Amino acid sequence: MCGMSQQRPDRSTPNRPAARPDASMSLLTNVMDHSLDDGYAEAAARKSEAGVRGLPRTLRAKLGLAAGLVLAALVVTVGAAQARISAPTLAKERTELINRIQKGTGQADRQQHRVDALRDDVSRMQREALKQHGGGKAELLALLAGSTQATGPGVKLVVDDAKGAESGGGGPRESSDFSDTGRVRDRDMQRVVNGLWASGAEAISVNGQRLTSLSAIRAAGDAILVDNKPLVPPYTVLAVGDGQRLSTAFQDSADGQYLHILQENYGVRARISAESELTLPPAPSLIVRTAKPKAGAAKPDGADTGKGTS
Repeated sequence: MCGMSQQRPDRSTPNRPAARPDASMSLLTNVMDHSLDDGYAEAAARKSEAGVRGLPRTLRAKLGLAAGLVLAALVVTVGAAQARISAPTLAKERTELINRIQKGTGQADRQQHRVDALRDDVSRMQREALKQHGGGKAELLALLAGSTQATGPGVKLVVDDAKGAESGGGGPRESSDFSDTGRVRDRDMQRVVNGLWASGAEAISVNGQRLTSLSAIRAAGDAILVDNKPLVPPYTVLAVGDGQRLSTAFQDSADGQYLHILQENYGVRARISAESELTLPPAPSLIVRTAKPKAGAAKPDGADTGKGTS
């Protein structure tokens, strides 16, 4: 072997430029360095070479731009002025409308008070006429006709829809114009009221509506009407009569059993109680549909004229 010393291999790399810190983010760097697209840059360059500027360069163009700005400012100013002028006018019209509504409401209230007063006068004159020509039966006739307030013992019956009752559905009651949903219907109230009359009630009211021989209980959709006035459940039925006896007679009657079936099968809620004293208001208005003369009115000499006195 040769005794010459061997040189160690040189593993050093030649000098190279230092790498950029953001070399790994070349896409983001390209976007930041070339934010303007080449097409936009070329278009801007062409406009610059052609001398096209953002603002007009000639005097006529400048005057046109100034005129446009002045016109726009004028339109905005006129609109603001009109809005400011019309605001008091609108407020005035609104105030006048409110005053007219309040005035009309006041007039309607006064007319209603006048109607009530005239109705009371008519009722008073009717009672006087009944006393004059009806003898001792006047008070009984007024009570039965519902023209006077009724006070005395009786029963209080509260009937309400079943819990969670809704309109619609079908079932055994549907075939009889009822809805099998637990809602109280007009025919239910008719049977309840007729049952109380048959059990000995002398006067009846439903939710404050006095019933007479001319009263009607009917339906309008899901609402129950008494004399064309809609009622809202629960329905409170007050009946003047012999309290405990009236309550027992009604519950033992066919109509009372019908109400019990509604409770058992449809969830209709009802409770009845005997009351020591009830007060029923008079009927709001009574209209005489037919009048016949009373036979046997006598002349001063005792002869029968054949004409009635009322």
